[in-house]
Amino acid sequence: MKKAVKEYLWITLGVAILASGLFWFLFPSDLAVGGLSGFVMVVNRYFPVIPRGFLLLGLNLVLYVLGFILIGREFGAKTIYASLMASGMIIALEALFPVVEPLVEDIFLNVFFGVLVAGVGMSIVFYQNASSGGTDIIAKIINKFYNIDMGKSLLMADFVVVLLAIVAFGIEKGLYALLGIIMNSFFIDYMIEGFDQKYKITLISRRNEEFREFIIKDIGRGVTLYPAIGGYTRETVNVIRAVMSKREFIKLKKKISATDPEAFFTVTHVREVFGSGFKYF
Repeated sequence: MKKAVKEYLWITLGVAILASGLFWFLFPSDLAVGGLSGFVMVVNRYFPVIPRGFLLLGLNLVLYVLGFILIGREFGAKTIYASLMASGMIIALEALFPVVEPLVEDIFLNVFFGVLVAGVGMSIVFYQNASSGGTDIIAKIINKFYNIDMGKSLLMADFVVVLLAIVAFGIEKGLYALLGIIMNSFFIDYMIEGFDQKYKITLISRRNEEFREFIIKDIGRGVTLYPAIGGYTRETVNVIRAVMSKREFIKLKKKISATDPEAFFTVTHVREVFGSGFKYF
């Protein structure tokens, strides 16, 4: 229960950041940077009487079923929550600020900061095994069945929307939108990789037994021991290898510094970890 509440709080934060990026940077500049929100902008261009928030909500309903059937109930439930929150926040912002001008005149700055802010929000939502609806669901399906990174999957799903944006808003804004989805794809992959990043530790010390117990009992991670012979000293030692989060690594680093400053250890960034104590396929 506690885990679920935490996940939904993170989703709420991610959606709030996403809605802010769309509403304050991309919508006012007619920058349809992919997604169902971009498609909504194109439709709103020709039918301005339809509120964008309600249109976004209606179109999302069509894609919910796909999420439930192809990805799973948990993803579907989280996605419904996230997309309803996104639509609701945009509706509220439209009611509070019915006429919004771009924060800056420079269209590139609107693309850059719109993608940056919205990308942070989307990354948080994706990391909680959810999406904000729309083409995000299509991207998640591509990611699941074809093992393509989320950012690249989103780029594939959003490309058609950019083509429509070129027709609706002209070649210049359409090309800026294309630039936006390319930036977005790389940024989301970078963010999600950062969330998942772990540290692989290789440690050699005369006090390895003490460090082994510390990693297992205090940090709560498993370790692997294997014998090695020092090339210079010709002494036989046990090498410790473990994988842990950044916070856990900082804790271990402080312990090593206080216990054996002469210990030798290397640190490698690990992109993904599967298995006991981490995530599963």
